[in-house]
Amino acid sequence: MVDVGTDPATGKRKQLTRTFGRLKEAQAEYARITVRRNEGAFVSRNKMTVNEWLDQWLAKKAEDLEETTISTYRVTLDRVRGRLGHIRLQELSEDDVEAWMLWALREGRVRPTKAGPGLGVTSVEMSLTRLKEALNRAVARRLVAVNVAQEITIPRKVRKAERRAKAEVLPWSAAEVHSFVIAVKGDRLYAPLLLSLMGLRPAEVCGMRWADLDLDKATLAIANTRTLVGNKTVVEKDTKSLAGERDLPLPTLVKAALRNFKATQAAEKRAAGQAYEDSGYVLVDELGTPLNVRQLREQAYKVMAENALRRVRLYDARASCFTYLANNGVPDHLLARWAGHTDVRTTQRWYVKPDVEDLRSAADTWSGLTGPPTPVVREM
Repeated sequence: MVDVGTDPATGKRKQLTRTFGRLKEAQAEYARITVRRNEGAFVSRNKMTVNEWLDQWLAKKAEDLEETTISTYRVTLDRVRGRLGHIRLQELSEDDVEAWMLWALREGRVRPTKAGPGLGVTSVEMSLTRLKEALNRAVARRLVAVNVAQEITIPRKVRKAERRAKAEVLPWSAAEVHSFVIAVKGDRLYAPLLLSLMGLRPAEVCGMRWADLDLDKATLAIANTRTLVGNKTVVEKDTKSLAGERDLPLPTLVKAALRNFKATQAAEKRAAGQAYEDSGYVLVDELGTPLNVRQLREQAYKVMAENALRRVRLYDARASCFTYLANNGVPDHLLARWAGHTDVRTTQRWYVKPDVEDLRSAADTWSGLTGPPTPVVREM
């Protein structure tokens, strides 16, 4: 019998009893436990499984995270649970985690009837990140001695192979944005789609209310979002971060489109009478029912298809917007403010994506490095 510390809940002394066949074995274990206790690293044995610990960890995280975020955490960890969840937490090994990672990369996209192709590197990396975070907390709670997933990383060769095989879909160039604006001009949702081209997130467009707009002063306030969880449940909440709550000026084109859209909705309300839902949102259908991000995306894709425009994600309109603003001299601090980011490095890393034509001016500038062109001498 050996003291292993104090119960933090009751303050009472905690003791551990172990039985051995030989005195020498008992003395060795007594010494080991005493040393670990004095180092503050002793871990009592328990039968908790990985699944049980993940349930506890997610329940605690749910107290601080938004519903949409915790939903993403659950989906991400569900990829791990099927193969590792039944293992006792203290018996989980680095080999177990590495074997899961390799399986996920090869055939992790499980279908109801058979295994599918492997998950993408980003999906597997997200699952590893969440698992490492949960295991770090288990170490802090003295449920395990070490985080066995800490050193597991996706092989560099796998990353490079995926990059070679997966063609990157670039955001629209300025010329493509112009084509989309012309194509969508007669669409009922012209104004909301212009808000997307201004760099607003789809959830911000869906959460925009007429009360958030001051058309006389040509400003809008972003303070509310409406997004989808599991692509079916609408969740309304405040902005993604404090930086996301921001005021922006309205360009003349967008201001005029919003005025027209407001007039259109007034006419629709008169025509529908009591059947009209006066929700106060900007993005609504002909009966005033708010539209969600999926419906906004589908309308954008419909316009792209009907006008033979290159299909890109509506969210990538943010990259088109911020790349154009950066190329045309908007200072970094204003760019981050417009995007709703605390750190301009986030804007630059993920949303400023110059293409080869954007670099043309750099090529022209480089020409000066080689000196003035050699004059051509003509023979008389």
